[in-house]
Amino acid sequence: MTGSPPVVVVAPDSFKGSLSAPDVGTAIARGLRRVWPAVEVRARPMADGGEGTLDAVLAAIGPGGQRRTRTVGGAGGAPTQAGWGLLAGGDEPTAVLEIAQVVGITDAEGMQVPVGARSTQGVGELIRALLDDGIRRFLVGLGGSSTNDGGAGMLAALGLAWSDAAGRPVPPIPDALASVDRADAAGLDPRLAQSSIIIMSDVNNPLCGARGATAIFGPQKGVGAADVARYDAALAHIARLAERAVGATAATNPGAGAAGGLGFALQLIGGVFRSGAEVVAERIGLDEALTGADWTITGEGRSDAQTLLRKGPFVVAEKARTRGVPVTLLSGAIDPAALAELGRVFDGCIALPAGPATLAECIAGAAALLADRAEQIARVFAAGQRVSLPRGARPGQAPA
Repeated sequence: MTGSPPVVVVAPDSFKGSLSAPDVGTAIARGLRRVWPAVEVRARPMADGGEGTLDAVLAAIGPGGQRRTRTVGGAGGAPTQAGWGLLAGGDEPTAVLEIAQVVGITDAEGMQVPVGARSTQGVGELIRALLDDGIRRFLVGLGGSSTNDGGAGMLAALGLAWSDAAGRPVPPIPDALASVDRADAAGLDPRLAQSSIIIMSDVNNPLCGARGATAIFGPQKGVGAADVARYDAALAHIARLAERAVGATAATNPGAGAAGGLGFALQLIGGVFRSGAEVVAERIGLDEALTGADWTITGEGRSDAQTLLRKGPFVVAEKARTRGVPVTLLSGAIDPAALAELGRVFDGCIALPAGPATLAECIAGAAALLADRAEQIARVFAAGQRVSLPRGARPGQAPA
């Protein structure tokens, strides 16, 4: 490799609140080209099933994927334009759904509705519409939801009926679930049985209990401390009824508590729970990109001990190491307490700020900071590998 630019796989996750994964990759590539104008950058933006998964998959796949939209109900019931992806290739087309596109916690309008009145019904509306379009293969990313209804709304939209002791319909929202007396799956869409649903998430919590959806994730969605036990009990209640109606169990499965219990509902109708980062890595061809590469750069908004729980950067590092490719972590921030553990996985861990700065300043300048850091670690890499810099190149000098 001496005297020639390296082949670099750039596979970051998004910097949430700042840059999408594709934009992070673009900034890193810009910094690399200041050192090696002719560098071969293999861009493979990553995600773990949460917000940004749709964009990452479509960006990596290119012409093989199309972004589309469908009007469905949002978390608060108001119509929302939900983005989804259509992937060509293989025996059948595949739909990529990102729950955050329908009931996202960043949706200001939906978040204005109290959490006890929010529903996942729009998720079921989207799945049903795609079933009508002939799609039978689904990749569903569960991160970033604002709901805590155990997937009751989604199941209702797909044909499962919730009723009280008098036989009256019960709205599938957290505040009403305790009054459900019966779940009837007779009307559940039969096309689900012929469908493949892969659930993408990095959350392995069960539906209920101390590690369940409400106790762990409810507070960030607006569940008050006084309501945690009540909502948790309501989810346990409807789960028992739904499992009896469908003839399957899922409440204690890993991932049942993801997305306020959507992980439970999707597994109940046949969905298979998998590491979101693993699924994304397969879909974007990360293994192929790493073949013959000299170096890998990954990263995320903030890296800490949670990164090691099979989040995007960890999966990238694992795959790179099996191929003998060094991998550097370039993140917006790095928890000093986790640096020793991260150092056992990554060949160098770099954070963005060059000096004291506010969070707002770091977010606003993330692209420039990424390019600068990428340039400097490229110079270190070049020196370590005895790669010659282009004639006349100087630190900080960008090609025209």
